Amino acid sequence: MQTRPVESAPDLAAGDAESASPVGRVDTRRGLSHAQVEEQRARFGRNFVDSKARRTWCQTLKEVLSEPMFLLLLGATGIYFLLGDVSEALALLAFVGAIVLLTVFQSHRTARVLDSLRELSAPRAQVLRDGQRQLVSAAELVPGDVVFVDEGSRVPADGMVTEAHELSVDESLMTGESVSVTKSVARPDASAEEDPYGQLFFGSMVVQGQGQMIVTATGTNTTLGRVGKSLSGIAEARSPLQVETRTFVNRVAVTAVALCLLLVMAYRWRSGEWLPGVLAGITLAMGILPEEIPVILTVFMALGARRIANEGVLTRRMSAIETLGQTSVLCVDKTGTLTQIRMSVRVLFAQGKRQVIDPGTQRIDEAYHELIEYLVLASEIEPVDPMERAFHETGRVGLAGTGRIHTDWALVHEYGLTPELPAMSHAWHSPEFDHYAVACKGAPEAVCALCRLSERETRTVLDQAAQMASGGLRVLGVAKAWHPPPDWPHKQDEFEFSFVGLVGLLDPVRPEVAGAIEQCQAAGIRVVMITGDYPSTARAIATEVGIDGARIVTGHDIAAMDDAQLREAINSVSVFARVKPEQKLQLVNAFRNGDQVVAMTGDGVNDAPALKAAHIGIAMGLRGAEVAREVASLVLLRDDFAPIVSAIRLGRRIYANLVQAISYTVAVHIPMIAAAMIPVFVGWPPLLAPVHIIFLELIINPVCSVVFENEPERENLMRLPPRLIGARLLSNWTLAKGATAGAVGAMMLLGLYGGLLTHGYPLPLARTVAFVSLVAGNVALIFVIRALPQAGRRSHTPPQNRYLWIVMGATGAALLLLMSVRALAELFGLVALLSP
Repeated sequence: MQTRPVESAPDLAAGDAESASPVGRVDTRRGLSHAQVEEQRARFGRNFVDSKARRTWCQTLKEVLSEPMFLLLLGATGIYFLLGDVSEALALLAFVGAIVLLTVFQSHRTARVLDSLRELSAPRAQVLRDGQRQLVSAAELVPGDVVFVDEGSRVPADGMVTEAHELSVDESLMTGESVSVTKSVARPDASAEEDPYGQLFFGSMVVQGQGQMIVTATGTNTTLGRVGKSLSGIAEARSPLQVETRTFVNRVAVTAVALCLLLVMAYRWRSGEWLPGVLAGITLAMGILPEEIPVILTVFMALGARRIANEGVLTRRMSAIETLGQTSVLCVDKTGTLTQIRMSVRVLFAQGKRQVIDPGTQRIDEAYHELIEYLVLASEIEPVDPMERAFHETGRVGLAGTGRIHTDWALVHEYGLTPELPAMSHAWHSPEFDHYAVACKGAPEAVCALCRLSERETRTVLDQAAQMASGGLRVLGVAKAWHPPPDWPHKQDEFEFSFVGLVGLLDPVRPEVAGAIEQCQAAGIRVVMITGDYPSTARAIATEVGIDGARIVTGHDIAAMDDAQLREAINSVSVFARVKPEQKLQLVNAFRNGDQVVAMTGDGVNDAPALKAAHIGIAMGLRGAEVAREVASLVLLRDDFAPIVSAIRLGRRIYANLVQAISYTVAVHIPMIAAAMIPVFVGWPPLLAPVHIIFLELIINPVCSVVFENEPERENLMRLPPRLIGARLLSNWTLAKGATAGAVGAMMLLGLYGGLLTHGYPLPLARTVAFVSLVAGNVALIFVIRALPQAGRRSHTPPQNRYLWIVMGATGAALLLLMSVRALAELFGLVALLSP
């Protein structure tokens, strides 16, 4: 460990003129003031490296104007001009403008939602301002800020190291070297080039230890920014649903081209004219192309991600929304997910005796004073972890007036937790001693091993720990040692430790967890607890929240299992205790190999591989390491279990509504295709023109993206089993359901149109009645699709949806206007039936 206990840092203005802070001497105990932060931000801007600008209205408009549907509309307009139908051409252009504006608005709205979600998922930083430690977006940092970094976090800006506690950093993003670099306190009189080991660089990852730095450069002035690299420049691969829908649209487009050419040839053969035939072909192409499907998918996922964010879960990868409805196994940690992380010391064990501590405890017996003393010494000086805060609070109250609170001692060396040895030690220098005091705390079995206790002594301690853990307590062992100066051993087990005692902490279960787990179980989702805590602690918590803890498998058991035994274990066991981080990955892979869709929560650096391997990795947003958040699909905005269940519920709802929207899209296109093709083949006058298709599109788009997107969940949504692995959105059932409903509507429409023509009614009247019937049929299909069961599942009465009535009202008003205004009806080639 290295520190520089000074009031202020050297003048940063002595560095690079562009990147240096004009703050002067920065007070490392208070940080910048609010006024200084605003002044710096006005000068240096926000801390962004990514040069990718936000999508503008013009860029969105350009994308829309390049869509095939728009090009078809322009082609149809040109043909109307060639045929001399100027009024038809102008009317078509007016409707083209309306549909383009609607599409641009919808696309820009979706892009804004995605931008806001990206802002929420931006890296964060622990910063000292006005004497208060705050969590802010990394984009808000300015030169001169005092920033804390620790294991698993990404360095949020360039900075000068002012404190280093076993600090090691991976700088491969800039150097390409995979070996981590050990950092030390920067020399006051050295530049960044002269003292690279005293500097931290934006984008590097802290792989070990903790540190403090003063920001010297932000944004494009950082080393990473100057070389033009970006942490967010890698585009996310297309999700399975995006690939599936794009493939479907492309296949339909190929079919559309063939059918349109056939229709043009048929029109030419029957009438001897080319241009009207091409116009009929364009009308058919507009009726066939299901361009709404990719738009629907984008809108549903973006707005769905915003809904999920409102429930406290941030979506980092849109593909996770697709998978939520398939989740069959939910692997959760105990601490912080099922419990409140409001730890308090409840039991002390020392010198063969134990004392229970509760809010009414007036005094802690002297026999436990040494235990509390070394418990505090083995903790961080300024604790952030709730467990260490509980230790300090117990020490403040229990050791008051005993002379065992050592404010004049200096921390001189420390040893961190490792997967091999789950214990940590702090070495202290005391003014009155010529040797160092070493305090250790960790897992009871690890502390027993460090103290070299006999087998009988170890069994006594572990039995006591197990008894404490059976009450749902988290149990730690405490040890002490003395060490002469000046050399330090490489490992903790080289100290001559003596056992001091045990401490048990209570972390209450969150009150809403039991109900949320019950919902998961009703939905066919297994909830599996994977914890590093004692089996008896895990069993007590599992029993309280409703997880089956009758049989518990430990990390030691897992290490001894072969693949077949592990498969048997994951099928019958719901609680895994004393599990090492690498075994979490082993369990996730075992569940995956068993054809389960796995969601898993995690917060630490060592959890990252398992989070990445899970179908849905869920990182803790408040206490999780940055590396865990980066690899996760979802990030909890509050470390709680209930939002996970809400996200699964919303994922199921989004997918169910998406299926309905796709079914409706297929259904409404069938009558449009039939109305554009069949009259030409049987020798009737054309029923539809491009202007009619546009009118219908103005109904279809809001129905899909507004009505079905806002469809409330069915009452049995969380009583259905998870969706099967490999189930396709565009399944045979979905396509058949939509096609059947559409085919019935098409037959009724063509029967009505043909009957009117056969009985001698004028063409404008027959077309008018048929078109009104087509619009009414499109609206009726909404109710049909909502009432049909999904994938063979029993249908319940559809819930109320106010957006349905809004769209119906707007459609009715537009149709009423069309039937009332003679000039408008004539532009459509219709008769104003309601005109006087």
